[in-house]
Amino acid sequence: MLRRLLAASLCAAFALAAIPSEAQTPSPSAPAPSQPQAGGTLNVYNWSDYIDPYAVSRFQQETGIRVRYDVFDSLETLEGKLSAGRSGYDIIVPTSEPTFARLARANALLPLDRSKISNWGNQDPALLQRVAASDPGNRFGAVYLYGTIGLGIRTDRIRAVFPDAPLDSLDLLMRPENAHKLARCGIAVMDSAIDVLPSVLRWLGRDPNSTETADLRAAEEALLAIRPHVRAIIPSGNIMDALATGEYCVAMTYSGDVIQAQARAREAGRGVEIGYVQPKEGAQLWFDMLAIPADAPNPDAAHAFINFLLRPDVMAGITNHVRYPNAVPAATPMVDEAVRNDPNVYPTPEMLTRTFAVTSLAPAAERARSRSWNRFKAGR
Repeated sequence: MLRRLLAASLCAAFALAAIPSEAQTPSPSAPAPSQPQAGGTLNVYNWSDYIDPYAVSRFQQETGIRVRYDVFDSLETLEGKLSAGRSGYDIIVPTSEPTFARLARANALLPLDRSKISNWGNQDPALLQRVAASDPGNRFGAVYLYGTIGLGIRTDRIRAVFPDAPLDSLDLLMRPENAHKLARCGIAVMDSAIDVLPSVLRWLGRDPNSTETADLRAAEEALLAIRPHVRAIIPSGNIMDALATGEYCVAMTYSGDVIQAQARAREAGRGVEIGYVQPKEGAQLWFDMLAIPADAPNPDAAHAFINFLLRPDVMAGITNHVRYPNAVPAATPMVDEAVRNDPNVYPTPEMLTRTFAVTSLAPAAERARSRSWNRFKAGR
């Protein structure tokens, strides 16, 4: 029901798109539309709150292609939809590892026809190279947005209960004595074994991609040690407003969710201080990809949409709206100064050197990880 309501609200926003704000309005010199006139309907399946509605409105106006837009709240939901087959979607936005890589290996994705994506070269070659570990030759996806996994924090509330809290490390959450102090102001962890367990393994000084039983057991024990102090294990999309309203003072989630919560709190003008902790132990770096299911009903419209999104002016508007960095360097000058100069949005080169990427696990290891996660959620 939540996904239906979100989808309905997004569709309404697209249909009623008003005059764009100055930050979203393309300059008079913006490039002319370059996508082919594919026609028909484009069916998009994306994360919630993860697009600039004005970009969708522009695409519809410039191409005549109608957009039908649905949202999901976890990678597990996306994989479940795709694994059933005949999803009816033309564009999906999976995270590079493990979901995107797994779908590509399962022949569930259509190889991209770059002759239909004239803006392909707008992407940062260095970032494409990092994604190539999941997609050799970059055959199946273009980079949409990227970010890290860390901690969203209500700095004002943490100072009140824990004045000397370590605000640069996962120690803040993962040491039971610290979690005990912070339980009074609320702790949340996003409900995603794919994203949380590798970060815990890295904090423990172990390989984030380990499939060793001893390593998974150590991560599980570390999570169970803080479980009595965790108020909620919820989808990441539910964390943004809860941080801004003060329901939680610490939340393990995606960097962009925290930046969005920060912007909303600032707009509310109530003096709420929200920060982001990119762990000094190393943060997981992820990429969300634009991909086309193998059985997409309108692959021509899907190629046109990817080509449209890779335009610098379009990508700049998306980053301004959702506060996640994009992989189109030419878009950066058009991104709001406060956004492009925020290292929590655009990590510095030094910060990027301390990030790590995860890889897909064998099915047996995936099952073991899921069992560990379920025991953490259950608290036993």
